[in-house]
Amino acid sequence: MTTAPPSTADLRRIMVERLTSQGALRTEGWRSAFAEIPREAFVPAEFTVRAKGRKHLYAEDDPNRLAVIYSDASLLTQFDAAGTATSSSTQPWLMASMLESLDVESHHKVLEVGLGTGYNAALLCHRLDPGQVFSLDIDPELVRAAATRVHGLGYFPTMTAGDGRNGLLDHAPYDRLIATFGVGRIPAAWCQQVVPGGLIVANVGLGIARLLVAEDHTARGRFHAYPASFMTARDAPDVVSTTAQQLTAQFTTAQGKGRTVEVPADLNGGIPQFLSALLQPSVVNFSYIDSAERQVHCIHDPATQSWARITMLDVRLARLDHDGPRELWNERAALLNEWVEQGRPGLDRYGLTVTPEGEHTLWLDSATNPRWPLRVA
Repeated sequence: MTTAPPSTADLRRIMVERLTSQGALRTEGWRSAFAEIPREAFVPAEFTVRAKGRKHLYAEDDPNRLAVIYSDASLLTQFDAAGTATSSSTQPWLMASMLESLDVESHHKVLEVGLGTGYNAALLCHRLDPGQVFSLDIDPELVRAAATRVHGLGYFPTMTAGDGRNGLLDHAPYDRLIATFGVGRIPAAWCQQVVPGGLIVANVGLGIARLLVAEDHTARGRFHAYPASFMTARDAPDVVSTTAQQLTAQFTTAQGKGRTVEVPADLNGGIPQFLSALLQPSVVNFSYIDSAERQVHCIHDPATQSWARITMLDVRLARLDHDGPRELWNERAALLNEWVEQGRPGLDRYGLTVTPEGEHTLWLDSATNPRWPLRVA
């Protein structure tokens, strides 16, 4: 006897049960939204999933399509000319965790920056009055496609094209702001457009920050315990990213000043990567294995053309080659040494303070404890 495949309603129910058991969904309002909003309605005819270093393209006739859509995978839905993903339907676990962190109430007005496929906006519309939901994206084509999908479910929030880093001043102020693209620094506009007592939940570097806005529009709060990374903000829809593959060739032969250094921590570790991304948000990081089977870590600052190449000689020692006006490795090593000296604290022990002018300070445990001013991105 052949068993009928699960319906989409069954798949949504299974997803909600999984997200609830994992602690991502904690309240009935968001459980209802994830149970009733069809994720498949926000996925184009073809999408890609990256797993174990490989990409798999799912077409409309793929028998595993629905199962993948309701798995905990990020679905890559748009790529630039260099093959870098520029839009996706985010991993449901992460979406649920961030939405729960907003602590929304029925009267709240929410700004979503990074409309993408429209799925997150639809979830917000299910939870709130659609008239209280505002969303924008840098790409007008994405906005048009998302609007068609959201309208198809009977929701009519405000959706517009624009640079999300500038917020949406025409409809400000907002009680909550959620950013579904990555930034290196919280834009001052976000702090100014959220009411005192309001919340900002955003991907900063490789972490999710939950910031409470004070009376003077200073935003302060901690990072979530889990690492996360969204696609980063783009200056325009047609910007093509420089890929690691393009940089690797020049880094293998680049000549500069060299010396042997001691590496304070595993550079592939989650917290070292998190701290490095916060400290140097505008640099390009990538790694490769050289002809001697050694791990090579590369740092490149496009603004100053400074670079550093760290070739691991053993677990702790490395050959450092570098050039340019910025001492990229010295900057990074100082913060990593501090992390080791503090007992290798977890991600959720770190917090961030952002002034109304956009100055950023990283702190540990308390805003009055060890603090590190972060340079402008």
